[in-house]
Amino acid sequence: MKKMSFLDKLKKENEEPNTQRMKKSHIPFRLNLLFFVIFGLFVALIVRLGYLQIAEGQEYAQKVDENSTLKIQSRAPRGQIYDAAGNVLVGNKSNLAITYTRGKKVQAKDLVDIAYKVNELIHVPADDLTERDKKDFWLATPDNLKAAQKRLTDANKVDEKGNAITDEGTLYIKTVEKVTPEEINFDEQTMQVATIFKRMNAVQELNTAFIKNEGVTQEEIAVIGEHTSEIAGVSTGMDWDREYPHDTDLKNILGTVSSQKTGLPAEEAEDYLAKDYELNDRVGTSYLEKQYEDILQGKKSISEVTLDSNGNIVTQKPISDGEKGENLKLTIDMDFQARIEAVVRDQYQQLLGTGNAAYSDGAYVVVMNPKTGAVMAMVALDRDQETNELTSNPLATINKAFEPGSVVKGATISAGYEQGVITGNDVLIDEPIQIYGSKQKASVFNNQIVGNQIPLSAEQALEYSSNAYMMKLVLKMMKTDYQYNMQLPYETGDPTLFEVLRKTFGEYGMGVSTGIDLPGEETGLSNKAFNDPEYAPMPGHLLDLSFGQYDTYTAMQLAQYASTVANGGTRYAPHVVEGIYENNSDGSIGKLKEAIGPKELNKVDITPEQMQIIQKGFYDVVHGSGTFTTGRYMQGAALDIAAKTGTAETNVGEHVTVNSNVVAYAPYNDPEIAVSVILPHLTSESSRPNQSMVTAIINEYAAYKAEKNS
Repeated sequence: MKKMSFLDKLKKENEEPNTQRMKKSHIPFRLNLLFFVIFGLFVALIVRLGYLQIAEGQEYAQKVDENSTLKIQSRAPRGQIYDAAGNVLVGNKSNLAITYTRGKKVQAKDLVDIAYKVNELIHVPADDLTERDKKDFWLATPDNLKAAQKRLTDANKVDEKGNAITDEGTLYIKTVEKVTPEEINFDEQTMQVATIFKRMNAVQELNTAFIKNEGVTQEEIAVIGEHTSEIAGVSTGMDWDREYPHDTDLKNILGTVSSQKTGLPAEEAEDYLAKDYELNDRVGTSYLEKQYEDILQGKKSISEVTLDSNGNIVTQKPISDGEKGENLKLTIDMDFQARIEAVVRDQYQQLLGTGNAAYSDGAYVVVMNPKTGAVMAMVALDRDQETNELTSNPLATINKAFEPGSVVKGATISAGYEQGVITGNDVLIDEPIQIYGSKQKASVFNNQIVGNQIPLSAEQALEYSSNAYMMKLVLKMMKTDYQYNMQLPYETGDPTLFEVLRKTFGEYGMGVSTGIDLPGEETGLSNKAFNDPEYAPMPGHLLDLSFGQYDTYTAMQLAQYASTVANGGTRYAPHVVEGIYENNSDGSIGKLKEAIGPKELNKVDITPEQMQIIQKGFYDVVHGSGTFTTGRYMQGAALDIAAKTGTAETNVGEHVTVNSNVVAYAPYNDPEIAVSVILPHLTSESSRPNQSMVTAIINEYAAYKAEKNS
């Protein structure tokens, strides 16, 4: 082959495609691009680091600091409860306390060490520990735990299906069972340590428990303060207990508060936790303490704690003192309450002395402001059937119901107006009523001769307490008129007329919730309709309902009924709290924050003119001059009374008894006070004990008012 000259080679190279040369030239370009990208990333990183350090450095430093310092809350005292005159009914008694706040990562074995150290410094009386409490304490020592775990057999470590148990809680329970009685046979000192351990172990991370909150001395406070660095989480503070400065029968409406041991009620724990409560917080568990929990619960104090790397609390510094809960002031003056109870007790003792209360449950009285619903007194005396001992129980006025008798007749006439069967002071004939299949039903003043007819207006029907008038209203609602031995045109399975009467009764507060600001109210008993297949067919029961011989009501319901008549037809919810008050700097009651004013529930569905007829009938019950006027024993009261009496026929075993009741208000022209009295299961009411008692109550109110205004 002919050799190529230098010139030929050069020419050939120039004639070759540029592919290879282009390929070679791309290598340095890619390197340059890579270097440029890396350089750009470094620049971005440096800029970002500079921004974080300069612009956000303080924020991140604060977050780092917060990882080592945390804020915890401690409960504050509850608000106090005052009577209408400003006397403390429920207060707080402050106690020195030794507390323990649990840090993070704190294990049971750590608590054992702290418990022994605390026991060396102060005296904590031993609790009556359960067997499980003692076993938990014994197992908190690692060597003891290992010893008990070795006692677990292979069978103990598998479930019913033979699968290995991996749940630590389940294995621990099985381990607890391996602890012997001898191993928890503690001496007194060990029981004290175990008590301290139990109290500390009861709280979760960053929650506080009381190691000792009763009988703590200043010396114990000082010695704990000197050794806080040795007992992580242990500190000193204050605790409080509810105290009742006055011995008053109002105590059972005030309610109770849970203890630190019981904490949140189990059935309500979830709701409370959602409101930022802790499991061991004290809360109201009944009546006013529970009803007004959100008001009475104080604002928690806040402390800042510093944790070491092991999660132990090394310092604790208060940063907010918290606030005591707001205060409640009641509508009830305990002096007036005591006066009314004395009246009721004295007159009921007289009934016991005469033997007329031999089968009676007690006496039940409510006094209310008819214009606002403010409860002025709640008096209930429960009688021990064997000893005759009387126990004050104001709550019985809202949770014990009795047959009311004729006091309901104002509401029955109201139902007649609502159904259009009468329109004004209409006249109907009072006569003994004989319904086919029922016993004769008649008014007390006209129960002897069948066919004896007495024309009565609506006002007179109330004044004389006509049963027949009420029954004829019901017959008119059935679209029929009375005929001797007639059958009621009442379709089987149709409870309409029961519902009609009960609806109107409910407009006055009978058979429905009164709306009182206390939990646990009973609405009375609405008996079954006579045509209920489970109930013996008694056509007369619908008629019985019309004059108060069927359903049952409480004293509070009857007081609301009396108030509704007194004020012209507006039903107000009873309330025992007059207002919510702030605290003064010394912790006493401060300025009014929120008044609990009248709460209107409904208006009775009749005209003002029709309501005036009912009111005039109530007035005539006391001041009428007719032969059969039923309430003339109340004529001598200090204030002008309007009222409706009621006698319900009842039985106690084989004994025939009566409920002697009355609803009343005064003064008639401008009512200030409404009263209900229930005296159940008397053997006789010939002395008119219901009228005597309501007269004495209204006289006592007049004297109380005069003293307040003097």
